[in-house]
Amino acid sequence: MTKPAALKRHLPTSPFAARVTPVPERFAVGDQVTHDMYGLGRVIGIEDGIAVLVDFGSAQERILSPYAKMTKL
Repeated sequence: MTKPAALKRHLPTSPFAARVTPVPERFAVGDQVTHDMYGLGRVIGIEDGIAVLVDFGSAQERILSPYAKMTKL
């Protein structure tokens, strides 16, 4: 079994900004969303913290967390 990679700590004297991990947006069944590639849709299923299932009318897609290309309307 391998160990997960440790996060590098940010040194206070570093000239670079510390990395910020974005918090994934939370969706609920029935939320209307828009996706950069698929367009307008409605959430029809949730896999908590993993993915959401969205009905875009012409297709149903499983969108993985952190949902970078999808926003809640």
